[in-house]
Amino acid sequence: MAIDLRDPDPAYVDFWRERHVCTLTTLRPDGSPHVVPVGVTFDPASGIARVITGKSSRKVANVQAAGRAGARVAVCQLEGKRWATLEGRAVVRTEADVIADAVTRYAERYHRTPRPNPDRVVIEITVTRALGRG
Repeated sequence: MAIDLRDPDPAYVDFWRERHVCTLTTLRPDGSPHVVPVGVTFDPASGIARVITGKSSRKVANVQAAGRAGARVAVCQLEGKRWATLEGRAVVRTEADVIADAVTRYAERYHRTPRPNPDRVVIEITVTRALGRG
């Protein structure tokens, strides 16, 4: 079921605030999907989803391989019959203030501060489509 990103249902937004392990799907250079568990935060006001990770991860390499336009990606979570997917274009962000903001958002959603990581980056997804059922 498609979700209106300009006016998402409050239950859909709340689902993205609950603590859930998610998956991130990126495409390898050969076009095959790479799916990994991640923590994701979603800001519906800006239409941005964020994943914090290490700069040497395969998911970062996949996003960077897509070039300046960004990589097509999807993040998904589910619980029972409820599910939510965000699709969009991802880029890797390395600015200290962007990383600090993403860590704060992660800590709020997951109720824990991630361990320090000097190699941390943010996969920032500009969401273009939202799907789900709740």
